[in-house]
Amino acid sequence: MTADAFDKKSALAFVLAFGVVSLFADMTYEGMRGISGPFLGSLGASAAMVGVIAGGGELVGYLLRLVSGRLAQKSGAYWPIALSGYVIQMAVVPALALAGSWQLAALLIVMERAGKAVRNPSANFMLSRAGSHIGQGWAFGLHEAMDQTGACAGPLIAALVLARHGDYRTAFAWLAIPAVLTILCVVTVSLRFPSAGHVARTAHDTSPVHLSRAFWFYAAAAALVGFGFADYPLIAFHFSRKAVLTPAWIPLFYALAMGASGAGSLVFGRWFDARGLIVLVPGILIGGAVAPLAFLGGPGLALAGVLLWGLSLGVHDAVMNAAVANFVPEHQRARAFGLFSALYGIAWFAGSAAMGLLYDRSLIALVTLSVVSGLLALMPLAKAIAAQNSAA
Repeated sequence: MTADAFDKKSALAFVLAFGVVSLFADMTYEGMRGISGPFLGSLGASAAMVGVIAGGGELVGYLLRLVSGRLAQKSGAYWPIALSGYVIQMAVVPALALAGSWQLAALLIVMERAGKAVRNPSANFMLSRAGSHIGQGWAFGLHEAMDQTGACAGPLIAALVLARHGDYRTAFAWLAIPAVLTILCVVTVSLRFPSAGHVARTAHDTSPVHLSRAFWFYAAAAALVGFGFADYPLIAFHFSRKAVLTPAWIPLFYALAMGASGAGSLVFGRWFDARGLIVLVPGILIGGAVAPLAFLGGPGLALAGVLLWGLSLGVHDAVMNAAVANFVPEHQRARAFGLFSALYGIAWFAGSAAMGLLYDRSLIALVTLSVVSGLLALMPLAKAIAAQNSAA
């Protein structure tokens, strides 16, 4: 490898290798997330609590990224921090099989998000270094597509176990297999690409992060998107509570959503490299259709809503991270990823909690909040695009 850790060939090899890690990781935790809403409901949690737990997990996770991103940048220990996050995250998913109350299950769900938060800024930083050689949109889009391949398989595993055994705990126990494979793979990749996390120290490493006006407009747009984006545990809770779907079909729908997410990340990631932030506009409009279809329709409209939910998620996950990498220099990216994630997570928590509280009061109000928030995001996004173009 070069002094920059990658050349074009090794950068692509790293993205693919890390994609395998994410494939097994997503198989584990997305398999869990596909059934966590109904599982919490079976333990006695209300719709409001499901919304708060889902949003609270995201809040803890995204705020913790602010700390882990800063720690990674200050220490340079990108691989050790990433590895510790994977261990935490993979350990708690099968532990849900032992949860005897919704309170304990909620704690484990939040811990899973915390584990992801510990490793994510470091992982995104290393991926962004590879993206500098092959295109940020392509790097994050390809990685996200492999991510979502596992995210599609995990809920399928959960659906098959539920169809055969009708037991959530057995499904969580089966997810221990991809959890172990995740740890084996990430250790292997860290040994094969050790220099991915080695960055030469410079005099600028301790300087304050300088973030442009375009970044702040973009962060505001992302926060509004996060606020209005219904989390799948609440959607799944709705499907179960209103008998829209049988229990085995709920994770199957989630698997289909993950397939749509993977396709969206590939297409929009490539499109982002060619056109820039403008590609988020159709992604936001697609997301605006999710809540009306998922919460107000029958099984057919629910399927359409879930597929659009997955497609929108893929756009956000691929393009949002790629865009952050383009706003700041390499030596400050880990902190920038953490800061951006913290702002996004606060908004996600607030929106998830609000939608959970609205669920038992008015589905129309819930849907309105989701749609309006997404549409409002177009205004700061337009300002971010204009500011970035004027600075170019």
